[in-house]
Amino acid sequence: MQAVKAVKQNYRPTEEILSLLEDFRCMVNDCVRIGLKENLTSMKSLSMKAYHQLSAYDAPTYYRLTAISRAAGILRNYRKELKRNRSARVPYVTRLSLTDCYGFRVIHRLVRLPVRKGEYVFIVLNDHTLRTMSGRTPRSLTLTANGLSICLSKETAEIEPVGAIGIDRNLDNVTTADSDGSILRHDLGRATEVKARSRETKRHFKRNDVRIRRVVYGKYGRIQRNRVAWLLHNVSASIVKRAKEKRFGIVMENIEGIRRLYRKGNGQGTTYRARLNSWSFYELQRQIEYKARWEGVPVSYVAARGTSVNCSICGSRTTKYPNGRRTLHCPRCDISIDRDVNAARNILAKGGVRFTPDGPPEVCTEAMKGNETTTPILRVDGGKVTPG
Repeated sequence: MQAVKAVKQNYRPTEEILSLLEDFRCMVNDCVRIGLKENLTSMKSLSMKAYHQLSAYDAPTYYRLTAISRAAGILRNYRKELKRNRSARVPYVTRLSLTDCYGFRVIHRLVRLPVRKGEYVFIVLNDHTLRTMSGRTPRSLTLTANGLSICLSKETAEIEPVGAIGIDRNLDNVTTADSDGSILRHDLGRATEVKARSRETKRHFKRNDVRIRRVVYGKYGRIQRNRVAWLLHNVSASIVKRAKEKRFGIVMENIEGIRRLYRKGNGQGTTYRARLNSWSFYELQRQIEYKARWEGVPVSYVAARGTSVNCSICGSRTTKYPNGRRTLHCPRCDISIDRDVNAARNILAKGGVRFTPDGPPEVCTEAMKGNETTTPILRVDGGKVTPG
């Protein structure tokens, strides 16, 4: 199995690099314009029309291929958006960036990047980038006005799981339940606080200037994303590390269409909708997935329906307590259980592990989705819930 991840670092661009980034941006926009004008739907047809027209730029020819590939992705996303929203804005690239899969080379501590035929610029790599790249194969390079990202790959043997970890993602926490019967809760309240503070700061900005507002909003947006990404990185790294040590697979909910629940006009308050729409559930999923693949840990997905409200022991419908606590009561089992813990156990059960009220662990021969062979997974003693 081939695993892929990227390592990033900052750098100081030279005038030659900035000129190259500007040329690449214009090349992508030319490809987008041609694709819209000719109504092209595939990368092959876009290449046939645009490749020779890009010869006007004094840049190496292999940048034409990556520019066409970038434009094809932009056009694909535009058509998807156009199906959902007929007033979708025509795409136009404004940020400086460049993607290279063919011409760059890593030489000791330097990245050599061609700018013209026989002419190169060099970027110094820091110690963190060098350590991460050690023994890995560089696949592609992405350059922005102040950042460099190198995509790496390696061959990884997927482990044969002896159990699983069910992950329930929530706005303020991530709760996990594993085949050993352990329950762990990772607090994400700090991430919610960072997002709320960023919204409050932008709300108090009163200057009626679109250009300045865009700059200020972009600044606080970057600060928010960086802080939240760091918090999510710690949580995802901890989960994957535990899964690798215990030889467990990872099971998550397949969350789709969640944003439609919190649209304007649904009868919900502005603050409530803002909180829920800022939920970084997919970013956490993305981080867990690529880190697990890098370590050879299998990841599977189950349907999200009923994971929070159905009892993780008997499967019957639970009821909420009237005081607003995140605690559920099962009238059939006559037990009380935390809602997040119940959801994590249900996700684990859908992935192949079933909880029982008492008794010794049994063997379940259900395989997690995505495994080619049937893997025995121990059932978990679920009798540790709080009695009602």
